Amino acid sequence: MYKLLRGSVVPRPIAWVSSKSKDGILNLAPFSFFTVASRNPPTLLISIGPGDNERKGSIKDTLTNIREVKEYIINMVPEQLGEAMYRSSASVEPEKNEFELAGVTAQNGRLLNAPAVLEAPISIELRLDQIIPVGGDHLVLGKVECVQIDEAIYTGNYKIAIDKWKPLANLAGDFARLMPSFSYEQVSMIEPINTT
Repeated sequence: MYKLLRGSVVPRPIAWVSSKSKDGILNLAPFSFFTVASRNPPTLLISIGPGDNERKGSIKDTLTNIREVKEYIINMVPEQLGEAMYRSSASVEPEKNEFELAGVTAQNGRLLNAPAVLEAPISIELRLDQIIPVGGDHLVLGKVECVQIDEAIYTGNYKIAIDKWKPLANLAGDFARLMPSFSYEQVSMIEPINTT
């Protein structure tokens, strides 16, 4: 069922979650069960499952860190950071710094005591609201405290130029580019819909 669901519910955005343990160890890991949970208060949701591969059945470091420290950052993944994001998905011991593994730079959050990915075009700082167990997974709801956006992709009036940062999407273990984008207004102007 898991394979059917992840192959059907696509494309999915990737939350590149950066966190810090209570001992100050940095963690970075991608999650594709991710969406907006609420507009007001602004709240994001990620679903974190149990560990896999070598650490099968264990609790992921990201969940432990969020549970204990209550602060974390979701970094958005553009095409050019795809390989780095993928490297950070490796199952490694808790003391391993995935920023180093991915080859990206950790920078302090603007408001919270959590690390952000300097190279990411968008970093969203979150404070834990609640963790809801669902089966073997955990829904993590975080309230948005601050959004850092690269000036090169910001168009003003709280809008972001999607075509300038080129988000990467998850497709059942593979990845997809989402550009060029289009609207149905553009499509209908080009070619009328035949209803006969």
